[in-house]
Amino acid sequence: MPVRTFTMPKSLNESLANQQPPNTDTDRTSLNGVKDAYSPSEREPLAESGPKEKPGITYAAQDKLPKLPIPELEDTCRKYRAVLAPLQNQREQDDTAAAVRDFLKADGPELQVRLQKYATGKTSYIEQFWYDSYLNFDNSVVLNLNPFFLLEDDPTPARNNQVTRAASLVISALSFVRAVRKEELPPDTLRGTPLCMYQYSRLFSTARIPTESGCQIAQDSGSRHIVVLCKGQFYWFDVMDDKSDIIMTEKDMALNLQVIVDDAETTPIQEAAKGALGVLSTENRKIWAGLRDVLTRDAESNNAECLGIVDSALFILCLDYTEPKNGAELCGNMLCGTSEVVKGIQIGTCTNRWYDKMQIIVCKNGSAGINFEHTGVDGHTVLRMASDVYTDTILRFAKSINGQAPSLWTSTSPDPSKRDPDSFGEVSTTPHKLEWDMLPELSTALRFAETRLADLIQQNEFEILEFAGYGKNFITSMGFSPDAFVQMAFQAAYYGLYGRVENTYEPAMTKVFLHGRTESIRVATLESMEFVKTFWADNSPQHKVDALKKAAQKHTALTKECAKGLGQDRHLYALYCVWQRAVDEEGAEAASSNGYSSPMDGPSSEADVSPQQGPSISPSPPRSLRAKNNDNSRSPSKSAPHKPSLQQIPSLFSDPGYDRINNTILSTSNCGNPALRHFGFGPSSADGFGIGYIIKDDSISICISSKHRQTKRFVASLEAYFLEVKRLLRSVKKGESTGRSRVRESEEEKKKRGKGKVIKGETQGSEAAPAVGVEEVTEEEDEELGGYGFFDAGMLLQALKASQEEKEKPSEKAAGHARRAIGKKLRVSEY
Repeated sequence: MPVRTFTMPKSLNESLANQQPPNTDTDRTSLNGVKDAYSPSEREPLAESGPKEKPGITYAAQDKLPKLPIPELEDTCRKYRAVLAPLQNQREQDDTAAAVRDFLKADGPELQVRLQKYATGKTSYIEQFWYDSYLNFDNSVVLNLNPFFLLEDDPTPARNNQVTRAASLVISALSFVRAVRKEELPPDTLRGTPLCMYQYSRLFSTARIPTESGCQIAQDSGSRHIVVLCKGQFYWFDVMDDKSDIIMTEKDMALNLQVIVDDAETTPIQEAAKGALGVLSTENRKIWAGLRDVLTRDAESNNAECLGIVDSALFILCLDYTEPKNGAELCGNMLCGTSEVVKGIQIGTCTNRWYDKMQIIVCKNGSAGINFEHTGVDGHTVLRMASDVYTDTILRFAKSINGQAPSLWTSTSPDPSKRDPDSFGEVSTTPHKLEWDMLPELSTALRFAETRLADLIQQNEFEILEFAGYGKNFITSMGFSPDAFVQMAFQAAYYGLYGRVENTYEPAMTKVFLHGRTESIRVATLESMEFVKTFWADNSPQHKVDALKKAAQKHTALTKECAKGLGQDRHLYALYCVWQRAVDEEGAEAASSNGYSSPMDGPSSEADVSPQQGPSISPSPPRSLRAKNNDNSRSPSKSAPHKPSLQQIPSLFSDPGYDRINNTILSTSNCGNPALRHFGFGPSSADGFGIGYIIKDDSISICISSKHRQTKRFVASLEAYFLEVKRLLRSVKKGESTGRSRVRESEEEKKKRGKGKVIKGETQGSEAAPAVGVEEVTEEEDEELGGYGFFDAGMLLQALKASQEEKEKPSEKAAGHARRAIGKKLRVSEY
């Protein structure tokens, strides 16, 4: 058998440092011509089935993409105050205003100049800070960093068992890998404008490698193998040749996977769990770094080579031996695995994972999903991969029926069954099981890691809402942006449960820029706050709908602004990182001359990363440093005078509002299409919810996670809101369409009696009748929804107001009214 040597891939930081940015001064309007440079068949591979040959289309627009703009300092400060306004009382707003004024007069302009100077010659002013915020995150990546996608079941029933589904998905995923490597993947576009495709180069054969000084992203661009996990045991085999052509048929793949499943079955699950080293990837990153050193320190051990095989694999395939019973359990299994302890041994699927890489997870019944390491890629990129993989599985089945069926890919690998095996090169297509040397230190560490992981899993819960009442089609017919409409649902449902507005995050994609990632949309606005108060008050349907429209329009405007890179969060975080660097530099200079040491523990030492969001990426400065530099002053305006040195923390970052905006209660993200059943992530705050949602044509899928914060009740509130707001919209629409009083309508109805029933159909311009396939909510159904509904007695604000008025009334006794005693009055002698 040929010897394979796996070397440590190059780190992402090194790649970024050596990368020369392309020319980025081209006006964005010139990008529209990039897509036009390719024929319709190249832009739409499904249009015809013949082979095409024109590699290089994937990154064709990269050198024409503009750089992410650095916003004006005054604009960012104004937006910072605006996003805090609905979250603060008047005194807090005044404190923030004072902090912003101090910042603009003192440190802000200097930091802006430093940032502009730093960004010169770089692809993006935020990119390195972005990676650092992820890679310096020390806690477990499970439930904190890695999101998941749950795929829809394969439409061909024969494939909905574990081995055949997994084989089909792997072959399609390898076709996607091939298209990326050969640069044949058509670029993503947004309304005709090409998007940055850089993330696709980081999608496969990458790994998050922990070190004592933070993690690194390593990549092996020549990787040809995959790693399969089954019952916590590791297997590998080659799947591609040196030309990135696939060397296995789907039948060959299924045979390999069945061999692996059969081999794994020979080891009792309790015994396998004791050596399930994948659990170590869930540990605190510094602990995991130390354990990797243990794995690699003995030259006689083969652990280092085993680790290299896992790190450099194209991706991980996890074959679970369980079948989750419902959608919520499926989502939990894809996000963090299951925890099941039998006779003191963990046998849940949480032992069958490797969280430092992309994982394709397939359950015993064929249910499948993807869990991905989030540092180098965002949901939009993985969504494209998942969608293309799902589409390819369908098209390959179609091709087995009709050989003329189209292919998704520009070109395909030669049929492996018709190739000379010698043409594959030095490959090993036979599965090999990795045999780790289980040192006593590793066995002990594995036990403790599993215990902590089980704790983490038990601390979180998941609920799903598969709302089938309506979706994108109905929402747009009512004149709303679907995303804004659903975001207002989250605001209304939360306010209905807790009576307050909280900090809400949604990412806006900025891939129209070179190496663009996301910007933070702060959903809670003055308009959304006015809407939820109006909605919960005793107002007319028209009044409520008008408030909803105004709030939705504001959200849409914010989304467009953030997509242009003109939000406040990324800019503020970059300024904060620049300040940190200045502190470190000044501290080092002072230390070399008079022994001074910097008060900072290192860059982003206490970064409050909100990872699933993309991240929230505006970490607050260390609290100990704030106390030291603020002289315990409550108001930023009372802080010590500005010094020429930047050692004192800038007033904006010491403002309590900066803490507030970085504590996300509702962490939300809209990512998906018909290929996905659900999408989700863990909560970014112990007091909050993680909300992943997919808006489909006629349904809305929502997965909500929290640390046991009445998640099920929040889901019920959302469903009630969706039904009630539909009733309101129809009520308003009906009134607009008739324009007549109820008396007039009643008179006309009497004249029509006996002439037959009028059949009305729902159209784009009318909501007089329910849409086809959508149940109309009747008054009786409204009453059955129960709880603190949007339609029953005691609207929240009125109830609170009435309660307060009752307290302020003079007592009945004072007014001369006799009150009946409640209960038996006891005499002293009776005690």
